[in-house]
Amino acid sequence: MTRDTDPETEEPTQATTDGGTDADTAGADEVQLDPWGSSTVSDYRKLFDEFGIEEFDELLDEVPRPHYLMRRGVIFGHRDYRPVARAMREGDDFAVLSGFMPTGDPHIGHKLVFDEIIWHQQQGGDAYGLIADLEAHSARGLTWDEIDEHARDYLLSLIALGFDADDGTLYRQSQNRELQDLAFELGGKANFSEFQAIYGFDGETTVSHMQSVVTQMADILYPQTEKPKPTVIPVGPDQDPHVRFARDLATRMRFFKVTEAYLSQELDDEERPLVAGAYSALADELDEDETVRCEDAADWLEAELTPDSARDGAIAKLRSAGKEPLRPRTRFLDRNATEGAFEALIEAVSGEKRVFEEHVDAFDLSRTEAEDLAREIELDNGGYGFVPPSSIYHRFMTGLTGGKMSSSIPASHISLLDDPEDGYDKVKAATTGGRSTAEEQRELGGEADKCPVYELYAYLLSGDDDEFAKKVYDECVGGERLCGGCKEQAAELMREFLEDHQEKREEAEELLEELDFSLESERRGVAPDGE
Repeated sequence: MTRDTDPETEEPTQATTDGGTDADTAGADEVQLDPWGSSTVSDYRKLFDEFGIEEFDELLDEVPRPHYLMRRGVIFGHRDYRPVARAMREGDDFAVLSGFMPTGDPHIGHKLVFDEIIWHQQQGGDAYGLIADLEAHSARGLTWDEIDEHARDYLLSLIALGFDADDGTLYRQSQNRELQDLAFELGGKANFSEFQAIYGFDGETTVSHMQSVVTQMADILYPQTEKPKPTVIPVGPDQDPHVRFARDLATRMRFFKVTEAYLSQELDDEERPLVAGAYSALADELDEDETVRCEDAADWLEAELTPDSARDGAIAKLRSAGKEPLRPRTRFLDRNATEGAFEALIEAVSGEKRVFEEHVDAFDLSRTEAEDLAREIELDNGGYGFVPPSSIYHRFMTGLTGGKMSSSIPASHISLLDDPEDGYDKVKAATTGGRSTAEEQRELGGEADKCPVYELYAYLLSGDDDEFAKKVYDECVGGERLCGGCKEQAAELMREFLEDHQEKREEAEELLEELDFSLESERRGVAPDGE
């Protein structure tokens, strides 16, 4: 247990905390990523190993003018963000999209996503903000009147924080027919067993809830409906299942899969590097006019590698091919191509090629050239040509009372609609990472990494001023800064932020009224059964 300090007397008062930068949340023994649950992440490092999320710090230098949330490690992870960073550096097209489920007031935790969308828009990205009203209705059981009220509040805060509504796109899931048409097409590439495996759906799950998931997949890919381009989805790590599923569906929708190949049969991802190694070793020993045969490569693998499933599978395919020449080539596999698209591809492949019933092998095209050609043929023949979407992940904010910040616990969060004085009072009453006494604090220093109040400085109150955020941190851990004074300063800054934000929300009212955006749902019906 840690103890807080009274701001006036600097004497300790009882309080507990279980949050912090590393989110060592009490009771969270393992990583569970549930987009609709209340689980937290007990150790962000596990996400790198268990889910393939990459550390954002490793590419920070590749991002031009990185946002302070990136610089401070609040944005801690990513999935395939490099294409987006490259587009920013080179001035190419890219997009950013994230959505908001209107189940309550927007709060300072949502501000992280607002800021990430706005920053990407300022870097030249096509920006999309959506109201996930179908999800709110189907997964949370809100009525359409409740959804309408909350949707307005989210949009006003997004615009007040700097979203350029004239240059960006705002929409509601329920009112976007193009989105729903895309969801229908994506649904043809998904099946119920995947919903069970990814989301734990069962026989009690409503069809509307499942439909809302496919709609979310369409949301993630929606920025590419006019033109394929790198697209980033800023989310918390609990939303990663949606991102992974959307990346899978984007791949399944493609007309062609481009791979490296060596023989007429298709090798899997484990077999291909083994055959490549065999080819390289044998080719180095032959004269220019000699040819590596598949059976030679089979002999080499048998002699050089320890038996396992990949090695044995590669040998079997090579033996089947016999004396067929083993030659590197780029392969176009037919995934969903129409007959016209397949014929157009054959015509477009330049140089030496071999045409099979379900694939085309090109001997004079690089992998990159083949990828570009496949997408061009797809777009010319009515396909989407999707680029797998990227994502960035930010840490969960710790609740002001410790534990997870929750809309259902008013004292744990600050709503962007809170009266500024209420915001001031919530910060003054917040749990801290302080020591038991002022004397112990001065001697040992505070635990800023476990302090919800320091998170307010790092995530929001310091703004773009890294020097100020570092000063607060250093003074805390060095014992110079006591909790009473620190909370007083944070509370004053929070009051100023809320006053400024709510003034800008009033200014945004007029902008919102001018947009082609319906704030009143025309839908009827009751909320579906809860799950």
